[in-house]
Amino acid sequence: MLLGLTVLAVVLGLARPTLRTWLMTVDERLLVGFHLTRFVGVYFLVLYGRGELPFDFAVPGGWGDIAVATLALGLIVGWRATRVGGWWAYSIWNVLGLIDIAFVVATAARLALTAPDSMQALLRLPLNLLLTWLVPIVIASHVLLGIRFARRRPAGRR
Repeated sequence: MLLGLTVLAVVLGLARPTLRTWLMTVDERLLVGFHLTRFVGVYFLVLYGRGELPFDFAVPGGWGDIAVATLALGLIVGWRATRVGGWWAYSIWNVLGLIDIAFVVATAARLALTAPDSMQALLRLPLNLLLTWLVPIVIASHVLLGIRFARRRPAGRR
């Protein structure tokens, strides 16, 4: 389901002309700002502390999401992709964020197969919204931002 929703979001973002134009021209800080939702990593750590999520998922995934959200906040407040060094800063953040979310998804899938009881918290509200809404949009936004940044790569040193 997660893969299907992610592909759907990317396809819609590229196939719908009005949406594609908006995604490729809107202030990048708005798109990056969506990733502030990744402060949900704090909740992963809380649930680990309560024994409701396993270490392998909650701690690396939680801290990774917190790091990506914190870096996103730094970009939003302090940089534009069009400024000197901005393209690189946003592109590096985008790659790191995509790697982090891929790790989180892969870990969740592995644990769901090998220790399904350990991941029960992700199947109940509010965390089941991660699988059906937040994570597909997060991954799709990384893909779409990657396309946007690839198209706008600066010619000279930036």
